[in-house]
Amino acid sequence: MNTSRGLFMFGLVAGLACLGACEAGYHSDKVRGASDRNALTVGTVQKEISKGMSADKVVEALGSPNIVTTDETGREVWVYDRFATDVVASQSSWFVSAGAASSSQRSLTVVIKFDEAKRVRDFAYHSSKF
Repeated sequence: MNTSRGLFMFGLVAGLACLGACEAGYHSDKVRGASDRNALTVGTVQKEISKGMSADKVVEALGSPNIVTTDETGREVWVYDRFATDVVASQSSWFVSAGAASSSQRSLTVVIKFDEAKRVRDFAYHSSKF
């Protein structure tokens, strides 16, 4: 009887651990999916932003800027700064978790200059990875 109870408890703990791992993976995928949809990338800037575009269209394409300022003549300048950390992890588990991870950082700065009519007069971007 003692052995069968021990096996039952072991099976119960192992099953709960598997369910917890599945839930963590599901949550991680949902968070990653949400952040991917809101990602600002060089490709997005190249594809969506053009000279003559209205400020409203810029907000639709890129979201709200981090910084809004004016140049020497009083025209608006918007700055988008995005930073991301990419983590690559390898994991092996069979009741024991083990693994390794490495990370790299990415940054993207986008500067959009508007004319007096609040239309894009010029824009530039800089991307780096380290």
